[in-house]
Amino acid sequence: MDQILENFITTLRRSGVRVSVAETMDALRAVELSGYADRQLLKDFLSASLAKSLPEKEMFDICFSHFFTIDDIVREDFPAEYNATPPAVQEAAFLTQAFLAGDGGGLTIAFNEAAGRADIGSIQSPTQKGLYTQRFFQELGMETLNRDIQRLSEEGGQEALAQARLLEIMRNNLIEMVRNFIQRKLDLYARQRVNELSEGYMRNIHLSSFDTRDLARIHMLVQKMVKQLKDRYSRRQKAARRGRLDFKKTLRQSLTYGGIPFDIHWKSKKMDRPEIVAICDVSRSVSNIVRFFLLILYSLNEAISRIRSFIFCSNLVEVSHLFETYPLQEALARLKSGAGLPILMNRTDYGSSFCDLMDQYADSLSKSTTVIILGDARNNYWNPRTEVLRTISERCRRLIWLNPETPSMWGSGDSEMRAYLPCCTMARECSTLRHLEKVVEYLLRVH
Repeated sequence: MDQILENFITTLRRSGVRVSVAETMDALRAVELSGYADRQLLKDFLSASLAKSLPEKEMFDICFSHFFTIDDIVREDFPAEYNATPPAVQEAAFLTQAFLAGDGGGLTIAFNEAAGRADIGSIQSPTQKGLYTQRFFQELGMETLNRDIQRLSEEGGQEALAQARLLEIMRNNLIEMVRNFIQRKLDLYARQRVNELSEGYMRNIHLSSFDTRDLARIHMLVQKMVKQLKDRYSRRQKAARRGRLDFKKTLRQSLTYGGIPFDIHWKSKKMDRPEIVAICDVSRSVSNIVRFFLLILYSLNEAISRIRSFIFCSNLVEVSHLFETYPLQEALARLKSGAGLPILMNRTDYGSSFCDLMDQYADSLSKSTTVIILGDARNNYWNPRTEVLRTISERCRRLIWLNPETPSMWGSGDSEMRAYLPCCTMARECSTLRHLEKVVEYLLRVH
């Protein structure tokens, strides 16, 4: 394959653009038709062959701009040829000779060969810039250039000192050029790695610490997470090829063959599509976590049988109708504003809210229901009404409590978490996207 095209496709893949073998072959034929002389024509041909969606086309434009301009920048930065006297030192280094002779073509070739030997294309992180810079300098022969500059300076004489000053200027320009070159290569080859590191950081940061500027990126990350969960839990299950024998099905199928069990059937696991009742504390300390939790839940409509959602502070109200009436983002916005909802935003009262659930919405609880309570259990010293929560737990399949505080804080001050724990099937800290993802995976687990 064309080495330039192979390197460019590697760049695209590292930047998150999916390129199949068939698309690679299409791109190869496109390059054979367009060549590399007309960059705009080449860009149009490769874009049509390799970039499929709008985000991929945007990434393709960035990669193409970086990849096919680096060599041009290198050629432009090296000096044009000019007449100069030979170096005054014996056995001068290649860089010394090329700089004093103004051999721009030779310098460009040496620069690109040194980049290849230093394996600059393997750079993966900003922390590696120093390492690859040193490798590049070593492959270029920077040490011998420094030696020649020192020898010329020590010899003295007008001509030798002039050459030493010129070489110092050229060396400083070369150092700056190498650093810019490596930064461009980092932008080109390490983009996907940097995004992965950034995503990893954002998955583990406390949701309450995000501000408005981060919301767009968080929503994109949540959508990516939801897609992964959908792919994992909404696909049709393959027929089992091993496991526990399904005796009844095997016997029934064998009747076709006179009772001989030619077709063996195995018991397959069934996908648990839970019915969920989400009860969310919307006081200020928990509001961000509630928002993203409901965003994930309602995005998994293919994997969850039914969701009924309630919010509470001083009282409890059902908000399922918002998600049934409006698009998901608009429903979350209305939930945040509280417009048109009969909720009292005074001091949080968990006990009273549990009583509201049993008095007004007891029909939402059944043995197929998973109740999820999202809140910090800080009850402002009101009656916790643990007996009501126990009744709720007995009437549902399982009760999961998600608390944004660390377990060491449970039960401190006005927290009633320790009193509520015996009523819970499971209680977990839940303050990051990683925590939310693990909880949803638990809900969708195959049984």
